Amino acid sequence: MRTEHLPLAGVVVLGYDIATDERGSFRRNVDLLDLAALGLDPRVSQVSTATNDVAGTVRGMHFQVSPHEESKTLWCTHGSVLDVLVDVRPGSSTYGSWCSVTLAAGDGKAVHVPPGVAHGYQTLEDDTALVYLISSPHHPESARSLRWSDPTVGIEWPLAVTRISDRDREAPPWPPAH
Repeated sequence: MRTEHLPLAGVVVLGYDIATDERGSFRRNVDLLDLAALGLDPRVSQVSTATNDVAGTVRGMHFQVSPHEESKTLWCTHGSVLDVLVDVRPGSSTYGSWCSVTLAAGDGKAVHVPPGVAHGYQTLEDDTALVYLISSPHHPESARSLRWSDPTVGIEWPLAVTRISDRDREAPPWPPAH
């Protein structure tokens, strides 16, 4: 396993080798023991899949607040995305900062998103899908969103937005509600 620590504390890209032969390929997506060894949350309460038909689709920026914070570990199973993370932890030295990583099917990469980091992405190709391992059950009363286009945060999306939900389009601006 290879790791790349992104600029936000606790955000880690995990890289696994992909074995290929005449039959196809085999890949370890995530090893929970690897997460624990890195001091990351290895719990899994739910496994979810997001599918997106059109390049340029934006989902996010989502997070959950106390007492139902969650961590997520996710990877792309089809297509590719620009995965974006925003630090919404008020006491953090990187509060209000964002970073991104490109995830693509077959690249052997997953990203771990710790509690207090808003997560979203933009699809770079049609027919893109991601799988999420989420540490705790979803609690609608603790779910929060941050506006994907907030100028204070200044996320640089690579494509024009083709699809976005009303919830994400109308999310509150910075600073996020806790």
